[in-house]
Amino acid sequence: MGTGRRDHDQEANVPEPSSSRSSAGSGNRSGDSAGAPGTAPRSLAEALRARDDAALAALLHARPDLLSPVPGDVTQLATRAGTRASVVRALDRLDRFALQTAEALAVAPDPCPYPVLESLMAGEDTDSGSDNGTRAELPRALATLRDQALVWGDDDRLRLVRTARELLAPSASRPSPTGLGPTVAEATAGMSPTRIQEIVAAAGLPATHDPVSAVTALTGLFTDRRRMSALLDQAPAEAHQVLGRLVWGPPYGEVTPNPAPPVRWLRDRGLLLPSTARTVVLPREVALHLRGGLAHRTPEPVAPQVTAHREHRPQLVDANAAGQALAALATVEELVKSWEHAGPPVLRAGGLSVRDLKRTAAALDTDEPTAAFWIELGYAAGLLASDGEVDERYAPTPAFDDWVELPPAERWAALATAWLPATRTPGMVGEQDAKGRTLAALGPDLDRSPAPDVRRRILELLAALPEGAAPDPQALLDRLAWERPVRGTSELRARLARWTLTEAELLGVTGRGALSGPGRALLEHRDPAPLLAPLLPEPVDHVLLQADLTAVAPGPLRRPLGDVLAVLAEVESKGGATVYRFTPGSVRRALDAGRTASDLHAFLAEHSITPVPQPLAYLIDDVARRHGHLRVGAASSYVRCDDDGMLNEILADKRSAGLGLRRLAPTVLAAQAEPGALLDGLRAMGYAPAAESATGDVLVARADAHRTPARAKPVPVPEGPPVPDETLLGAAVRAIRAGDVAATAVRKEPARAADSGAPAPAPGELPRTSAAETLATVQAAALTGSAVWIGYVNADGAASQRVIAPVRVEGGFVTGYDHTADEVRTYALHRITGVAELAEDQV
Repeated sequence: MGTGRRDHDQEANVPEPSSSRSSAGSGNRSGDSAGAPGTAPRSLAEALRARDDAALAALLHARPDLLSPVPGDVTQLATRAGTRASVVRALDRLDRFALQTAEALAVAPDPCPYPVLESLMAGEDTDSGSDNGTRAELPRALATLRDQALVWGDDDRLRLVRTARELLAPSASRPSPTGLGPTVAEATAGMSPTRIQEIVAAAGLPATHDPVSAVTALTGLFTDRRRMSALLDQAPAEAHQVLGRLVWGPPYGEVTPNPAPPVRWLRDRGLLLPSTARTVVLPREVALHLRGGLAHRTPEPVAPQVTAHREHRPQLVDANAAGQALAALATVEELVKSWEHAGPPVLRAGGLSVRDLKRTAAALDTDEPTAAFWIELGYAAGLLASDGEVDERYAPTPAFDDWVELPPAERWAALATAWLPATRTPGMVGEQDAKGRTLAALGPDLDRSPAPDVRRRILELLAALPEGAAPDPQALLDRLAWERPVRGTSELRARLARWTLTEAELLGVTGRGALSGPGRALLEHRDPAPLLAPLLPEPVDHVLLQADLTAVAPGPLRRPLGDVLAVLAEVESKGGATVYRFTPGSVRRALDAGRTASDLHAFLAEHSITPVPQPLAYLIDDVARRHGHLRVGAASSYVRCDDDGMLNEILADKRSAGLGLRRLAPTVLAAQAEPGALLDGLRAMGYAPAAESATGDVLVARADAHRTPARAKPVPVPEGPPVPDETLLGAAVRAIRAGDVAATAVRKEPARAADSGAPAPAPGELPRTSAAETLATVQAAALTGSAVWIGYVNADGAASQRVIAPVRVEGGFVTGYDHTADEVRTYALHRITGVAELAEDQV
């Protein structure tokens, strides 16, 4: 193994020297003990081994990465809990006060008595009563660190795991969040003995015989409050100003080769020590004296409160949220339908181009960030995806057709349940990744694993308020920053929280900043549809036609009416009532779709509760009279019209120059343009041409709606390993306990080792024996009914230790009772790496 693993093994399983142990263990607040009454754990492995099964399961639940794969025994668990990646992940999940406690332990003596930690967190003045709850909350923070296996040991010997200390302790390249610098011993490492003696003399201390005792004497001076105060009383006033600038960090300052007298006075007495040729550092002991013993300027033992900033009637909140939900359904449906005939192309790197995003935003009458949210929401709900064709485009999925047939409340529930666990973050669209590439909507790099956790936490904080209460958004951000304060993690979560508040309001999960009834059901894993349904207006089957060529829909339209009206008119405004406007182009679109003027008159008369206005009837008749008067077919293309005067008018129009028109007959013009381009060109000139087939019949322009093949919804990208369930936790704890029994079993010393002088395997080390020795030992154990300790490698290459009592050895297999698994098992002899007899009292 590499040296990194051995270092962790030392912390995980090597006991402290007995000479360094304290004589009494007092006030063990966490219950870490080594098993024997009155003894304290000497390693992290012993502390974990002393935990009961529930506490061990709680650790594995809080740090699921420790289960990948399941540790073979407690020693492996302790070693894995001390690895850098696992410790970093555990530190990221600490709240601010627990992290501040860990940071204080990183700058404290190792091991650290509880009173020393308490003074670092709350100050040395125990009678001040101004510690803002630090002393009361410190046991809770310490228990959190112990539960997470970041701290172990009794209260008189608290130890931060080595990796956490390395990550949190201050260094020149990585300042500590405490603002403290190195200790006197660390800052003087490498300093000449003569210079150290000069500092000791200037500080008023007697000379010593060696640098170590000199550094010890200087440290003793700086940690003695009475003598230190007397020394500082002698300092010039300017020197106190210099110390005041460095005391709360950063502790480093630049100096010139000939520093000012106040700086020289501090440097001569070791109150400032050289760090480099041009910088000095304030020693940790000096800073703690100036701070009154505090490791942090402002300990934050209590989470910021999230209180009601505004209060609304719950009915008003639900009504507002229902309106937003209805608008969300209409927007998503409009978006997906707009892509069913000619959806935007997929970029080569994946995702939607900036131009297509702008075009979609314009079509939805919204801004680009909001359009990106609706696009990503439709994708998360499985309503749109790429079609996978050679000329790949985005299009609706078959699931969209099922979705539009659902009742509105159920359609909203499908969107909301897709939004809450999604890891894709549309708020990042338009930003650049680490390589300088722009992040695109529907692109491959929008997943952010903390997003679901942040969304759920925001809703939980809203749910904790009285119904109808809306908090100050900044209070929510402050609370999230306290719960996950690690820089980077905290910044990302703050951005995710802001996006969550915006998205929840757009979607109707919240109303006026307060959690709605359907939103509360969504959070509680209940179906929100029954709560939303009564809040939504019933679909209507009529409109109000007005003389200004508009129609007002007083609510959501029933599907057949809405589909026809979407072709016959343009949406002018949305809201509680939708306003449609009839234009020559929209009427022509309906005629192109195969409807006649009489069909349109009958449709409007049937669905309007007001008479059809005369201007609208005239508009339909006028467009229908001109519709199809010109016929366009394929020659390349041609224009046919019984009115040769109209053809003369077209030829004379300068706008027709690009169509390449020339007369073939009095009623026929040939064109160089394709039929589709010719149709568009003539329509742009104000005519209403119709396409015709080779037989002269009018072609109905009804494009088939494009659908992708069946597509699964995008799978959220989890943040680290998944949280294990109770079944897995129970099985993992049993496996660890079983492996621990095997690893700690006492074995007889092999005769070959005693004869040859070769060392026996260390406790927990896999035995190594030859195939002949293995066979002979298990056969002998089967005859005598005794148990043996074996090392075994399974088919996946995972090594483990087992304690078995062989009952049968034949055909290359040994069958016996496995004491670690508490059942009869069969093992292949060729997979047994070694075997050893157990001491008489082990089984």
